[in-house]
Amino acid sequence: MEILGRGASSGIGAATCRLFASQGYKLALTGRNLDNLQSVAQSCADVEKLVLPADLTNESLTDEIVEKTIKHFGRLDVLVNNAGIVALGSIENTNLEQYDRIMDINVRSIYQLTHKAVPHLIKTQGSIVNVSSVNGLRSFPGVLAYCMSKSAVDQFTRCTALELASKQVRVNCVNPGVIVTNIHQRGGLNDEQYEKFLERSKTTHALGRVGQPEEVANAILFLASDKASFITGAALPVDGGRHAMCPR
Repeated sequence: MEILGRGASSGIGAATCRLFASQGYKLALTGRNLDNLQSVAQSCADVEKLVLPADLTNESLTDEIVEKTIKHFGRLDVLVNNAGIVALGSIENTNLEQYDRIMDINVRSIYQLTHKAVPHLIKTQGSIVNVSSVNGLRSFPGVLAYCMSKSAVDQFTRCTALELASKQVRVNCVNPGVIVTNIHQRGGLNDEQYEKFLERSKTTHALGRVGQPEEVANAILFLASDKASFITGAALPVDGGRHAMCPR
């Protein structure tokens, strides 16, 4: 089995690559940071790996990723769309530059890569797993563009699941809560703010803690595998119960 992993250089993507490799999947890893990609590849089990550094907002590079993957492995069984960014901002201070950047990375690049991969997934009756967020299921102030982008990923998942069902290609997504990665620092939180955010998150997740990348990776592997053979169009929260919580 061959998997193309987008956003594989850190966090959930890196954990997913290691888990799939431990199950014998051959990997095509893509992301923007070559050093990180190579480090992740080295940390994976001894399976065949192809490292493809690229900025997936570049359409020509997206085409090359799929072409090189098929040329190298001859097939594609699973596509994991994981790359994403978060940025702070409300309707009062989120400018169009920030909005466009988030939508380009979190939505447009997923659309483009999936579009290019689908013909090959149809041949193998493969599966797609998109990494969304609890922010796609619930509304939170102060991260407007990010919430919009993840809601779009959820809708993209459902629509493509219906469109590809007759061809036996399954499409699902996972919706993580707060997971310990570097996405929040990249989104604008300094170390002190991030520690306070993690501490507060113990009260916003029903299980009383934040999650680890490996916990999301387990859900991705399940949805991609034959164990989920009768599941498509699903959004699976991996969020310690946060999606079910309401303030009282």
